Amino acid sequence: MSEQQLILVTGAARCGKSEWAETLAIESGKVVTYIATATIDPTDLEWQARILRLQQRRPATWQTVAVIEDLATEIGNAQLSDCLLVDSLGTWVANLLDRSDSEWEQLTQNLLAKLTHSLGTTILVAEETGWGVVPEYASGRLFRDRLGMLTRQTGSISTTVYLVTGGHVLNLSQLGTKLDVKSDMAQATQS
Repeated sequence: MSEQQLILVTGAARCGKSEWAETLAIESGKVVTYIATATIDPTDLEWQARILRLQQRRPATWQTVAVIEDLATEIGNAQLSDCLLVDSLGTWVANLLDRSDSEWEQLTQNLLAKLTHSLGTTILVAEETGWGVVPEYASGRLFRDRLGMLTRQTGSISTTVYLVTGGHVLNLSQLGTKLDVKSDMAQATQS
């Protein structure tokens, strides 16, 4: 793995995204920092058990940092010898769902700028939420739209994009063609 890389690993729930991202982090040969974006609810025992399983799977040498909001700063602090594994963009988006459109735009532009200029290797895990029906509730549609666009934006600046589905990993950077994000964003603001 080269010294500076931005890697996006995307796919559906329980498909192996995190395991593939962890494999890539190990293969980087760098000092790994696992950036956990989930909040821990002390009353939700099932959620705590999920987080514990993820923690137990990670190598003991990895540092874990909880980042609920300021993901851009953490990424901006990375050094060339670092590998950051961000798991996941979906929970980060959920943490900030109450932000206004202008605040959200500023947060994402700051994140994208830091990702573009980040040193070392950054591996992002993102959930694909738009493969089902349109959510009935406004908050569900907002989450789906924000995460979908952020995944597309990070994919457009990534060195490599992987899709994990059905227990298989596809390198979309080798198999696919990049779309122009700017034209899609312009159309979205016009509608």
